[in-house]
Amino acid sequence: MTLAPATLAAILLMALATYLTRIGGYLLLGNRTLSPRVTTVMDTAPGCVLISVIAPHFATGHPADLISLALTALAATRLSLLPTVLIGVASAGLLRNFLPV
Repeated sequence: MTLAPATLAAILLMALATYLTRIGGYLLLGNRTLSPRVTTVMDTAPGCVLISVIAPHFATGHPADLISLALTALAATRLSLLPTVLIGVASAGLLRNFLPV
């Protein structure tokens, strides 16, 4: 398996951007006491970023992806983050394997 230089560069730059945003928050807000509202926003932000990256994929209209999205959304209303992610990944993999594109 070979990795194209442009792909490797994109992966490394995304990792660097992710790291800088995480460490930036600690550097800017590390010695401050945050209100409960700001804490909630900071806890919610990673999920919002993840959705903004994943959401365009579901605009394709593939039945497997749309069903997987619905199952994941249902799981998110009832379960914590890890089981929700596992259900989303497993349902997407299984449905893509069994439903035609």
